[in-house]
Amino acid sequence: MTNSTVHGKLWGVGLGPGDPELVTVKAARIIAAADVIAFHSARHGRSISRAIAAPYMREGQLEEHLVYPVTTETTDHPGGYQGAIDEFYEQAAERLAAHLAAGRSVALLAAGDPLFYSSYMHMHRRLADRFDAEIIPGITSVSAASAALGTPLVEGEQVLTVLPGTMPTAELTRRLRDTEAAAIMKLGRTYPGVRQALSDSGRLDGAYYIERASSDRQRVLRAADVDDAEVPYFSITLVPGPQPTAPLRLASSKQTQRRVATGPTAAPSNGLPGEVVVVGLGPGSADWTTPEVSKALAEATDLVGYTTYINRVPARPGQRRHASDNRVESERAAMALDLAKQGAQVVVVSSGDPGVFAMAAAVLEESADPQWEGVPVRVLPGMTAANAVASRVGAPLGHDYAMISLSDRLKPWEVVAQRLSAVAAADMAIAIYNPASSQRTWQVSAMRDLLLEHRKPDTPVVIGRDVGGPTESVRVVPLAELDPAEVDMRTLLIIGASTTASRDTDDGPRVYTSRRYQR
Repeated sequence: MTNSTVHGKLWGVGLGPGDPELVTVKAARIIAAADVIAFHSARHGRSISRAIAAPYMREGQLEEHLVYPVTTETTDHPGGYQGAIDEFYEQAAERLAAHLAAGRSVALLAAGDPLFYSSYMHMHRRLADRFDAEIIPGITSVSAASAALGTPLVEGEQVLTVLPGTMPTAELTRRLRDTEAAAIMKLGRTYPGVRQALSDSGRLDGAYYIERASSDRQRVLRAADVDDAEVPYFSITLVPGPQPTAPLRLASSKQTQRRVATGPTAAPSNGLPGEVVVVGLGPGSADWTTPEVSKALAEATDLVGYTTYINRVPARPGQRRHASDNRVESERAAMALDLAKQGAQVVVVSSGDPGVFAMAAAVLEESADPQWEGVPVRVLPGMTAANAVASRVGAPLGHDYAMISLSDRLKPWEVVAQRLSAVAAADMAIAIYNPASSQRTWQVSAMRDLLLEHRKPDTPVVIGRDVGGPTESVRVVPLAELDPAEVDMRTLLIIGASTTASRDTDDGPRVYTSRRYQR
């Protein structure tokens, strides 16, 4: 094994079953301390593990997003499904090895326990012989599901058998007949075969289905009552050994169980869906939140959003607040739609305007999934940051202008650069959103250099930071003197056009873009 004082250390971090409060103290400490956070997801990009760990991560950590090339779909890889997966694991291991060899510690996240049906073990096999590796155990989904059901799983000398739902139905039937208690993992599209095996083995009447145990979307049903089309991968079937002696915590197929800690039940039980309302609070000041948005917030049973934005909304008795990291938009959207499907009145909170680089698109995109059919979605507008910053200096957006996000997290930098060049060549003012973050610092200088190919060096640039907030600052500088060190994630930039003028006054800089072009 390589000396850990020279190379970084690999941590296999068990996160538990889904509730961030079930992350162990040691796991939380290592997540916060690690140089690199690594996590897996399917091609849709949504990572449950990262969402669980988000409350414990710190600003400035490097992230390695390991995206499976295939999950259950077919592939044209010459080695077939197994060949594609093996190649992915090799490439993923080398990505992590590069960090470890450079002396950076890597926390590889694993839902549940790292060595219990987890992707972590594939990295461990490939890296533990070269680098120091330590595993932090986590609460398994079996334990969480048993707790959700509220009855002992095994007692005395009883034998518990853990079975994958991917097993052939006949073999699954045989094993269910031969055991006293069972936990069946890996459900999803395998559930019809699992149900058949439970029936053929005579165990269906004593079997229970637990979905997303410990999360806000937890459901507990009798296995016989489950709709095959609504079974996600993160679900489990339990066959307890002891006969239950107390009432079980079962929900009907149209109700979602809520953990007591989330507050009083607010979803109606009439079987009708609630509603998702996506709102914008405005960019900073409470004075910029519209009365329409304030009314929606007051009527909501549930608020869903990025922690910073949720914290801007005054707490109300009985109203549930579901805060999360700012990089899990798809998971937030799905949670909001699921709550509304069960009858809740849900408000998804964005800053600025929800339709401008915010949550409206994520919610509407997710709502196109057939499972959310019938769930109403409304979008309420808010003041966007570009207009707020512009107002502080006058009217730099007084003529045609474009809005461009400088973030390359959801689109490649090549696309960003192409759009910057096209808009600059068209001589429009540009509002630049998301210009930099703790992990993205080079794009501002790259943007400046691109724009200088089309704009004069003295083109006015408005630098607005935390406009409407307690640390607001607004400056105007020439494009050639734009310093990336002045720009962070709370900054919005406005780049002038050839018709943009700037002058200093006793009340500060005044900038406007003329609505007239010389003929």
